[in-house]
Amino acid sequence: MESEMRSIGEMARDSGLSVSALRFYDGAGVLVPTWVDPVSGYRWYGPEQLEEARLLARLRRAGMPLADIRLVLAGWSSEDTDLVRQLLQAHLRRLELGLFDARIEFSAVRALLECRENPMTLLRSASAVRLAVSAPELAAALDAVRFAASTDPELPMLGGVLFDIEGETLHVVATDRYRMAVAQAGTTGHGGPRMQVIVPSPLADAMRALLSDDASAQLTVDGDRVVLEAGDRQAAGQCLDHDFPDYRRLIRLPAGHRALVDVPAFRVAVETGPVRVSEVREQDGVSCDLSVLKAAGDGTVRVCEDGDDGQGNIAVNREFLLHALAAGARDQLILEVGAPTAPLAIRRTDAEDTFSILMPVRLEN
Repeated sequence: MESEMRSIGEMARDSGLSVSALRFYDGAGVLVPTWVDPVSGYRWYGPEQLEEARLLARLRRAGMPLADIRLVLAGWSSEDTDLVRQLLQAHLRRLELGLFDARIEFSAVRALLECRENPMTLLRSASAVRLAVSAPELAAALDAVRFAASTDPELPMLGGVLFDIEGETLHVVATDRYRMAVAQAGTTGHGGPRMQVIVPSPLADAMRALLSDDASAQLTVDGDRVVLEAGDRQAAGQCLDHDFPDYRRLIRLPAGHRALVDVPAFRVAVETGPVRVSEVREQDGVSCDLSVLKAAGDGTVRVCEDGDDGQGNIAVNREFLLHALAAGARDQLILEVGAPTAPLAIRRTDAEDTFSILMPVRLEN
């Protein structure tokens, strides 16, 4: 009998568990030796315990709690396979949920890090600045970017629309980290240096509601307060006191394949075409429908069919893509497709300075 048994050292060598771990699992009642020498206290393990020890080692590497391992080993020895499967599935689900939560937290941390590494300290004027802005152009600019503003309370610097005034141009920018939209409107009356303010999203919406077909509106920035006047109405409020990411750096995209798309037809293709479900994605750690796009050899961009896993395909959040197409507000837009890891750009044909970019989503193989 003793010749068939393993000493604790032999069990450690054959199972992958250390001697100290075997002593711990004995004390915890998880893997109790078959026999303990009453004089020396030396532990001996039966032949059938080697399989259990190797199973124990695997479960511990997978992070299963000892209480569950004890049940798994009990079910294993009694050949209760249903119990073992249920315990394994429950632990796997816990791991998936833990990874889900970790991805959410890491996503927020990465975004905060990006904003810290690439801050754009807002340029403010020491005195009040008042300028005229084209009301139709500002309305169109807000319509083009508003969809991309963040709603994440942990990233307050992105919870608004950047007004970047330089020369006679007002750039309007919004981003939630996974998409960015940039548009512009013409201004007059500002001959000073570049100036920026972040208009909170609710105030940006109130400004948009004021704008109609009137030729111009008046924009006033006085310290941390911004006012838009159109006719006899106005929308006013406090600017966000945060730094905005350096969007000029973020929109420097590598050259890609440019294709002119018929928006109504392409939108139908996206809405009705195949989608892939990203179970846990980089973008906030939640599931989403992906549209996989391919730049075809005939100069077009098409939605890939199921099973088309070409090397140059790019996957984007389908909802975000549809929002960007709608915000483009044109029957024809230019899609610029680069490498699978490069953002997708959607540009207007009549004003390429008005565009949006969507970050790609990694396809799991």
